[in-house]
Amino acid sequence: MARIKTAKQLRKLRKQIQTARPANRKAIAVCAGTGCKAFGSFELIKAFEKSLAKHKMDKEWELRATGCHGFCERGPLVLLFPSGVLYQRVQLADVDDIVVETLKKDNILDRLLYTDPNTGDAYLKEEDIPFYRHQNRLVLKQNGFIDPGSIEDYINIGGYHGLDRALDMGSDKSLDQVVRAELRGRGGAGFPAGRKWSICREAKADQRYVVCNADEGDPGAFMDRSILEGNPHSVIEGMIIGAFVIGASEGYVYLRQEYPLAIERFGLALDQARDLGLLGKDILGSGFDFDIQINRGGGAFVCGEESALIASLEGRRGVPRRRPPYPAVEGLWGKPTNINNVETWANVPLILAKGADWFRGIGTEGSRGTKIFSLVGKVNNTGLVEVPMGMTLKEIVYDIGGGIPGGKKFKAVQTGGPSGGCLPEAKLDVPVDFDSLAAEGSMMGSGGMIVMDESTCMVDVAKYFVNFLKFESCGNCTSCRDGLERMHEILEDITSGRGTLQSIELLQEVAATVRATSLCALGTTSVNPVQSTLKYFRDEYLAHVEDKRCPAGVCKPLITFTIDADKCTGCMICARKCPQDAIEGKKKQVHRVIQDKCIKCGICHDVCKFDAVIVE
Repeated sequence: MARIKTAKQLRKLRKQIQTARPANRKAIAVCAGTGCKAFGSFELIKAFEKSLAKHKMDKEWELRATGCHGFCERGPLVLLFPSGVLYQRVQLADVDDIVVETLKKDNILDRLLYTDPNTGDAYLKEEDIPFYRHQNRLVLKQNGFIDPGSIEDYINIGGYHGLDRALDMGSDKSLDQVVRAELRGRGGAGFPAGRKWSICREAKADQRYVVCNADEGDPGAFMDRSILEGNPHSVIEGMIIGAFVIGASEGYVYLRQEYPLAIERFGLALDQARDLGLLGKDILGSGFDFDIQINRGGGAFVCGEESALIASLEGRRGVPRRRPPYPAVEGLWGKPTNINNVETWANVPLILAKGADWFRGIGTEGSRGTKIFSLVGKVNNTGLVEVPMGMTLKEIVYDIGGGIPGGKKFKAVQTGGPSGGCLPEAKLDVPVDFDSLAAEGSMMGSGGMIVMDESTCMVDVAKYFVNFLKFESCGNCTSCRDGLERMHEILEDITSGRGTLQSIELLQEVAATVRATSLCALGTTSVNPVQSTLKYFRDEYLAHVEDKRCPAGVCKPLITFTIDADKCTGCMICARKCPQDAIEGKKKQVHRVIQDKCIKCGICHDVCKFDAVIVE
C-alpha cells in the first residue's frame, strides 16, 4: 500500500478495504496464538492450504492465522465465518473432513463441537458456548477474527479511527475523553490513566516519553502476550494517541524476551505502521512526529514495577527507586514518562472511537470497562476471559469457567498473580473490581486468576508463592529481601512438621513488617498470599502445627499412605505401579504399604480403582 499523508486518505483507504472485503465473506480462522501453536495449529494451517487447493476451494475460502481465541483448554480452535461455527481440539486428520463435509456440503461434524462437561450439551456456534456467552469481549473481540500480520485487516474493522478522531479533536479534548471515561490502569495498581497522562503532560520538559509495560511476569498469566500476538495494532494505535495527547515523540515497548511470537508480530506491525505513514514524521499531516522501539526485557519479575523498568530501559540494573518523583514527572533519562500496560493502551482507541460515555456505561462506578483474566487451575474451562468490571467471582468460575472438574469442591481462588490473595468459597459473591477485591485482602493485579479445589493445601500455596517472590526480589531493601526469605523458612517448618503456634505468630509479624516497610509494590503486596490464607484458612495452619497433619494430603512429611483392608481387592495394580516396591501382598489378598520404603509419591492413591488407599 502507498504511504498515506492525511486523515482523509486513511478514511478513503478504509472504505476501499471494506468494499474489497465484505463482512459476510467466507473465511477459516485458525487460532495461531502461542497456546494453539504448541498444539500444532501452524501444521493445521498448512494442511488447510493443501486441502483447499486440492478441492479447488482456495479462491472461495480465505484462510487466516489469527491470535488467541481465549478458549485455551480446547485448542486448537477453528472458527468458520460467517456462520460462527466453532470446532475445537482439531487435529490434522480432521482437516479434510472439515473442508469436504462442512465447507462444501454444509454438514456439521458433531465430534468437533464443544460439549459442556456438566450438562452434556453440544454447542454449534462460538457465541452460544457459555465460556464466550457470559463474557463482554472488547479488547479481545477481534483476536479470533483478524490476521495480526495484516494492517489491512485492522483498518477494515475500524482500526486507527480512534487516532483519526484524536487528531481531529486535538490533544485537550482527547485527554478529556480519557479522563471522563475513568479508565484505570490494567497493570495492577489501577491508577487513573487520564490523571497520569495529565501529570506527564503538564511536567515542564523539552522531551517526554510513552512506554508500554509488556513485562508480564506472573506465573500462568498471558493476557498481554495474547493481545500483542493477536491484535498488535490496537496497542500501537493507543500509544500513538497517548503520545499525541502528552506531547511525546518517542515510545518504547518493554517486552519479555520469552515472548518470541509477540516480538515477531509486534515488530511486523510497527514496520507496517511506519510504511503506511502512521508512525514517523508528520503523522497524517498533523505535524505530529512519533515512533516506537521494542526493548526486550530479561525476565526479571521486578521490572514490571515502573521505576525498575525505567532503570532497565536505561541499561542499568532493574531495581526500584524511591518515589516521588514519579516517572510521570521524572522518568526515562530524567524526563517525564507515561507508562501504561498493554491492556490499558489497547482500551484507548476504543474510548476515542466510541466515546467516554460508551466506556463509562460498562462496569461499575469505581471500575469502568472490562478486565481480561487468565483463568487457570482447577476449573473446567481454562483460558483468557474478558468480563465487565463488577461480575462476581462465582459467575467467572462457574458460568464461564464451567465449575470444578472431577466432581471436587471449590476451595479458593487467587486473583492478582503471585502477590494476590486467596479468597474462600464464602467470598465467591464478591464483585471483581479494583476496590472490592482489595477490601477482601486480594487485588486485581494484572489479571491472573487461579482456581483451587479441595485437594489444594493452602499452606503449601502460600509457601509456593513466597518462594517465587523471594527469588524475584531485587534485594534492594532489607524488609523484602530478608523478610521473604524468613517467611519461606517458617512456612517450610510448618509444612515439614516442625512448626508450632509460635511459628504462626512469627509469620504474621514478619508479614506485617514486610508490608509496612518495603520499598516497592513487589514487597508490600508479596505478603498477600500469607495474610489471606492465615485469615481465611487458619484451621489448615493449626492442623499442620497442632495435629502434625496436612488436611489436603499434600505436605509429604505430614502424610502417611495406608491400605483399607475392607476395600482392598488384591488387584495388585498399586504394587505394580509403585516405583519403590513399597507395597507388598499377593494377588487377591489385602496389600500393605511398607512405610520405610514409601516416598509418598501418591501413585498408589491415584491408580487405585477401589478407593482402598488412604491418605492420613
